[in-house]
Amino acid sequence: MSDIQKWDPEDEQFWESTGKKIANRNLWISIPSLLCGFAVWLYWGIITVQMLNLGFPYEKSQLFTLMAIAGLTGATLRIPSTFFIRLAGGRNTIFFTTALLMLPAAGTGIALSNPETPFWVFQVLALLSGFGGGNFSSSMSNISFFFPKKQQGLALGLNAGLGNFGVTTMQILVPLAMTVGMFGALGGESMTLVNTSGTLIGKIPAGTEAWIQNAGFVWLLFLIPLALAGWFGMNNLREDHISPSIPGPVGSFGLISMMLLVGFACAIFGLWLMLPEKVGGSGFGVSKWIVLPIVIAATVFALKAIPGQIGESLTRQYKIFDNKHTWAMTVIYTMTFGSFIGFAAFFPLTIKVVFGFQHVMVDGVMTHNTANPNGPSALMYAWMGPFIGALIRPVGGWISDKVGGALVTQVCAVIMVACAIGVAYFMKAAYQSATPEEFFVPFFVLFLVLFAATGIGNGSTFRTISQVFNKEQAGPVLGWTAAVAAYGAFIMPKVLGEQIKATTPEYALYGFATFYAVCIVLNWWFYLRKSCEHYNP
Repeated sequence: MSDIQKWDPEDEQFWESTGKKIANRNLWISIPSLLCGFAVWLYWGIITVQMLNLGFPYEKSQLFTLMAIAGLTGATLRIPSTFFIRLAGGRNTIFFTTALLMLPAAGTGIALSNPETPFWVFQVLALLSGFGGGNFSSSMSNISFFFPKKQQGLALGLNAGLGNFGVTTMQILVPLAMTVGMFGALGGESMTLVNTSGTLIGKIPAGTEAWIQNAGFVWLLFLIPLALAGWFGMNNLREDHISPSIPGPVGSFGLISMMLLVGFACAIFGLWLMLPEKVGGSGFGVSKWIVLPIVIAATVFALKAIPGQIGESLTRQYKIFDNKHTWAMTVIYTMTFGSFIGFAAFFPLTIKVVFGFQHVMVDGVMTHNTANPNGPSALMYAWMGPFIGALIRPVGGWISDKVGGALVTQVCAVIMVACAIGVAYFMKAAYQSATPEEFFVPFFVLFLVLFAATGIGNGSTFRTISQVFNKEQAGPVLGWTAAVAAYGAFIMPKVLGEQIKATTPEYALYGFATFYAVCIVLNWWFYLRKSCEHYNP
């Protein structure tokens, strides 16, 4: 039976006899669905590189906007996704949002089959890839309701951590899938590499056949069975504080679609304000620091203005914004997940730009255009950071269940400050050297520690949220904080890119370290002071 009327995981007898089995089944369907969401959301970082290698007729500046479009849209869609579970139920939501991922996956495969596909088609597909980013909020909110508080750190850490493996899985699977005609005639014809490409296991020379369309098609192999598993294996919890009065499946899908359209509209407006005219933007060049608050506020208020059941339900759920801890945890969670997703987005490019070129003085001017024959391969190393951050995330939840979430978060924040300063030091040294590879090992090791700290911190912040907020608010708060933090996938690469253009990439890391220091103070004030309201939860 898909709908469960009574659900009380805090009752140990109910949990051991009935609840545990149901909760675990929903968790283990949720995890791979979320993994595919992350993969589809972020695969443009790999696809655009291969488009260049195959000679697609687009400028580099055009291709770089595709990741920006997906990043901003995915983060914005997390705002409506935060409230899907109460309105539509967990089973209905996870099934439908997983099925929606088939649209960008199939569309991307078809579009990539023809190098003459108009660029606006890829922009639309990057926009639709935002489905994958938005799914995180509804997935986390849903799983939070299934488990007792004492196990939520581990359960949410598993869902988020293994779901985040979508980043690493995509970085490994997509380059490999593009080397094989795995779908035969149905997958389209191969293309010939104009430039050298590569995979995790080595370089691929120019002149080799490649099937770039597989970067989209390959995800259908997972999404189709996962959607079916969600429909037949997951549950809607009909308790009053979870999903008390959801409509039937068709009605639920309609509510979700309407709210997603609001998110899309607000994201499109923000992108239009920011992007240059030659890629479909306004050309106004409005600052990202102005646009993002506009997009977030517009999405929140537009959702509230929807008449009927949606607006009425959101009135109740928007009570989270009256709680000061919602805002405190939003900032702290941005430190952890926002950093993880931001680092994952810019880590490959950072390795390439800083260590893949020689930085030499020419006529008294520092130049950065000469290829470094001894530079490390970004494709060989970049996947390790997201892999460690995702792998260790459940450990953060488990440790926090034992010793307290806020304490673990504090330790992680201190480590992040130290490592960010260290990365900045070696990045500056490398960016002023003709032999930057000499500084790669300490840079790389410190960055891996940074990734590990963000992963552990992700788990610990979930633990804190589960202890600070009541049953009704915990799910929406998880979704909301995840929505805001996801903008790290857009902001952090933009900040680093601007500083690289200014030849001072280390300033970006100094800025991140300063933000982490602020989070140390905030976390101590609200959760580690002896006299605070929620001491070391």
